Parts: sequence; C-alpha cells; structure tokens
Amino acid sequence: MKMSPTTQKFVLHWGEMGTRWGVNRTVAQIHALLYLAERPLAADDIVDTLGVARSNVSNSLKELQSWKLVRITHVLGDRRDHFVALQDVWEIFRVIVEERKRREIDPTLTLLRECAIEGSQDQELDAAVLARMQTVLDFLEMLSATYQDWQHLSPQTLQRLLKMGGKAASLLGSDRKGKA
Repeated sequence: MKMSPTTQKFVLHWGEMGTRWGVNRTVAQIHALLYLAERPLAADDIVDTLGVARSNVSNSLKELQSWKLVRITHVLGDRRDHFVALQDVWEIFRVIVEERKRREIDPTLTLLRECAIEGSQDQELDAAVLARMQTVLDFLEMLSATYQDWQHLSPQTLQRLLKMGGKAASLLGSDRKGKA
C-alpha cells in the first residue's frame, strides 16, 4: 500500500501523539494506518507500508486488538488474517476511555480505597496526608461516577454537551478560573 504525503503525515503524527499518551509509536501508527485504509490490511501489507519489523507489527496488532480498536477479518481467496480498525471516532473515543478507565483508574481507585481504610487506623500517618489521599480518592470517584453517567449517551448527545462547553459553565455561574 502506497501512502500519499498527507496520509504519511497523519500516520507519523498519530505515532508521535501516541508516545505522548503513553502508547508505543508503532502501535499508534498502525492504528492510524488501519483507520485510514480503504480496505482491510494483512500484516505483511502493514510491514511493507510502514517499514517496520514483522514481529513489531504482530505485537502491535495484538495490543490494538486487546484495546478493542482493531479486529481480524478475512478476505475471500486470501488465507491470511486481515485487520480493520474501528471507523467511528466516537466509538474509538468511547473504547479508549473505557479501556483507560479499566486499566488505570479502577486499580487506582481500589488502592486509594485501601489506603483510606488503612490510613484511618495508621497511627503514624499525619492527618493532613490522609486528607490529601482522600481528596484524590474523592476526585477520582467523582470522575468515575460521571463517566458511568455519560458512558451510554449517544454520540449526538455527547456532541451537544461538548459544544455547550463554556455556555454550561456560564449557566452554572462559574468564573474563568474554574471556581463555582
């Protein structure tokens, strides 16, 4: 598969952004390539297009499948596995947020809850330190609850909420520094 200069620019940038988000560059580039591809791609096509090692492509595809961003499909007359990415940006966003919550926020909440219980009985723990831990726990629980509330909203409803942005803040009476 030959990439146009614009496609190449997009794929390379997506890889750079991936590294900033804690995602391996090749994983992000493969995701971008599959997202933009007009047809399902075999691993060999990805190797040839991106010029990366077959083992790197294989591991990256497994990672993308574990994130539920890429799935295997088959092409008539070709015994190889082919890969396609989710195409709906709202669904991609939803899947990424869900997976990050499951992999990062949920374990952190579990640990913070344990710290809150243990901290209340820890004679050596300063009360101010316990209060700061509780502040983080409260914040993450609020974010988690908000996510649960918003998780099943349609893309159209989410889009309307996001477009409201500053209007909603004004309606709630917040100032420019985020204080309500």
